[in-house]
Amino acid sequence: MAAHRFRLALIQYAASANKLDNLKRAAQLAREAAQNGAKILAFPECCNSPYGNSFFDEYAEEIPGQSTEVFSGIASENKVFLVAGSIPERCGKKLFNTCTVYDPEGALIVKHRKVHLFDIDIPGKITFQESKTLSPGNQLTTFQTPFCKVGIGICYDLRFAEMAQIYCSQGCELLLYPGAFNMTTGPAHWECLIRGRAVDNQLFVAAISPARDASASYVAWGNSTVVNPWGEVIGKADEKEQIVYADIDLSYLKEVRNMIPILKQRRSDLYEVKALTEVADAISKS
Repeated sequence: MAAHRFRLALIQYAASANKLDNLKRAAQLAREAAQNGAKILAFPECCNSPYGNSFFDEYAEEIPGQSTEVFSGIASENKVFLVAGSIPERCGKKLFNTCTVYDPEGALIVKHRKVHLFDIDIPGKITFQESKTLSPGNQLTTFQTPFCKVGIGICYDLRFAEMAQIYCSQGCELLLYPGAFNMTTGPAHWECLIRGRAVDNQLFVAAISPARDASASYVAWGNSTVVNPWGEVIGKADEKEQIVYADIDLSYLKEVRNMIPILKQRRSDLYEVKALTEVADAISKS
């Protein structure tokens, strides 16, 4: 029988130019989170490297590789599910922004390649095109834990409500989005998007940001956040390095869905949102 309560930890830290230092810091913070009772841990986007088109190729690794070996060790050492943020992945001649997920035995159970690339142009504020260096993933990704089914997105994926709705229809009760919103989009949209995905689908949603480094070429907003199915913020960081804990009670999800049964009230005779490719789903042996 699945456990209905568990502790989630969002591990917010800023990755430096030193990959080894980043991995060591991730391991230290993960150990602290596990010692405080967390069963699912999540790192931020680009958790082993700086974020930016000038860094993706330099820091890219094949999977498995140096970083994923460390992530596997973190999961097995602490007996936790680890959603390892994202790293630049090299696959042949292509680069991807990829999240890897590990079970408590350290097995790599699934990986999610960022589906929607961050290509924006806000005049006078920020212009960025991930598509200059990265290729998009072509699959949605879920994994099963003893607690609940979890859906994965990366940063810009958060803006696409259809993706979250498909995860909901697949039985997910928690969505995790490693993401590095910036100082323009972060204060404007970060929290409202997290809350929107949670309320739309009546599930738990968390987004995990790097800590803010004002000296970086790309400055992250920080403010890693967890929201419950009612749309309430139940855990939130500021801009500094820290661990955000949230005690997830899945019985509350069912309570909300019973009070406002929108999932049963959708007019599938008038509209439909569905996946056009098979959703990658992993079931851990742990």
